[in-house]
Amino acid sequence: MLGRLQIAFVGLAAMVASPMVGAMAAEAGKAREPTELEWSFDGIFGQFDRAELQRGFHVFNQVCANCHSLEHIAYRHLSGIGLSEDEIKAIAAEVEVTDGPDEFGDNFQRPGRPSDPYRHPFDNEQQARAANGGALPPDLTLITKARPAGPDYVHAVLTGYGEAPPSEFEVTEGKDYNPYFKTWTIAMAEPLFEDAVEYADGTEASVDQMSRDVSAFLAWAAEPELERRKQTGFVVVAFLIILAGLLYASKRQMWAKLH
Repeated sequence: MLGRLQIAFVGLAAMVASPMVGAMAAEAGKAREPTELEWSFDGIFGQFDRAELQRGFHVFNQVCANCHSLEHIAYRHLSGIGLSEDEIKAIAAEVEVTDGPDEFGDNFQRPGRPSDPYRHPFDNEQQARAANGGALPPDLTLITKARPAGPDYVHAVLTGYGEAPPSEFEVTEGKDYNPYFKTWTIAMAEPLFEDAVEYADGTEASVDQMSRDVSAFLAWAAEPELERRKQTGFVVVAFLIILAGLLYASKRQMWAKLH
């Protein structure tokens, strides 16, 4: 009899706890909305700030590139952020690239060239997971397109560390609490700290500044042709407005004679 009562009590406790656990899980799946920031490239006439993009690339190259890739960007594309040909050659030459085969049929190492894809931090997925506790760092080329809030989301995640989690929420071992991430726990350790990089233009490298800069750079990486698309769109719309005006004027003149 006692055994049955114990089983019934456990079952009742599970029924009571189940909605609470479900509610916590549902709440944990709802990330905090990022703060909406102002970006130079917002709006119809918005353009990228080249100085901001270059600072953002510096942050990515020095910090983010240790784990993340930019699979759709080659070094030569960096001319789009205002780097000169010599600067691009120097940046590419810092990387050793496997090439070949040579005349003996062997692969060899050579300095990178502007035509080479941006370096990948790992040789394969297994190596990437082994270096990151089983988590696979995503490619960041299109991260601002993959998230509704775009660069606002990237900035929020990068600055969202350090806050204490709710008392009833348990952070998985080996992960960090970040309320802007979907599950509230993120495998990426806090990547940015004050003065983590040194800006060539003397800008103070605060966490907020570095987060803004690298978010803008990733917005550019996702859509390098953004400015050209806006310019083309403006020309097309202007042409259509003028054409509509001419057609309306022609219609008025034609029907005026008939009347």
